[in-house]
Amino acid sequence: MQDHVTTHQAEEDARNNEILIYLNGQIVPKAQAMISVYDSGFMLGDGIWEGLRLYDGCWAFMDEHFDRLFEAAKAIDIDIGMSRETLVSALLETQKANAMTTDAHARLMITRGVKTRPFQHPSLSQSGPTITIIMEHSRPSIPRPIRLATVPHLRGLPMTQDPKLNSHSKLNCILACIAAEKAGADEALMLDINGFVNTTNACNFFIVRKGAVWTSTGDYCMNGITRQKVIDLCRANDIPVFERNFSLVDTYGADEAFLTGTFGAQTPVASIDGRQIGTGQMGPMTLRLRDLYKDLIKQECA
Repeated sequence: MQDHVTTHQAEEDARNNEILIYLNGQIVPKAQAMISVYDSGFMLGDGIWEGLRLYDGCWAFMDEHFDRLFEAAKAIDIDIGMSRETLVSALLETQKANAMTTDAHARLMITRGVKTRPFQHPSLSQSGPTITIIMEHSRPSIPRPIRLATVPHLRGLPMTQDPKLNSHSKLNCILACIAAEKAGADEALMLDINGFVNTTNACNFFIVRKGAVWTSTGDYCMNGITRQKVIDLCRANDIPVFERNFSLVDTYGADEAFLTGTFGAQTPVASIDGRQIGTGQMGPMTLRLRDLYKDLIKQECA
């Protein structure tokens, strides 16, 4: 598709050809950052990750991101083998090695490590975790609001694959994204198991109706850090906000819709299933929340 946009679209930056990557205690050139084909992340998607964004020398909401990372590691029984302080130091060392000061994005990934044989059981990962930090110069560059299409793929129950985990196993979301692209959209709008509007394949989803901001209950989606910051900003600024069940009917009739995520902060939505949302451009509530979020980042990084 020629006119395809993603929520993680960034300006081209030639400096990314020469970035240095943290891999298991060493900082190496991009071309040398290689892992074994026996790595459990490559072989089985057995791992967790966090994405962080650098603003003016500050990794925004770093404590929350590291809280979530260590909680996820405990949930899937991976021993990171590093203290929180040491892992933060690795992030900062990678930043320094790349001379990055702002407009950078880091993806911190931890897998169960190299397996002794190419099978599933966790006990076959005996050499300790693989820890990687990819850091890129990355200024969001989304030329227009996003088009969404509703897909049949659901975010499921915690006893299948808990959607609250930032796991490497993303095939469900990838299939949803493919279905949306085949339908002529940019990304997928995914429902929950009860048919209520839930999230997109990559971001949390909000609508605005009559001056109130709605998002899903959070029961079946990643409870994103940016999602929570938007909810908190609404409450602090007397903007009615609801975490609730709502349907596609409510969504099609919304005045505005937008997505939230660490990379793009707040991304406006133009249409859903071919139906224009509001004016099809960024609405006044989305713009207000963007400004409030920018102020929050300034406070965070002061």
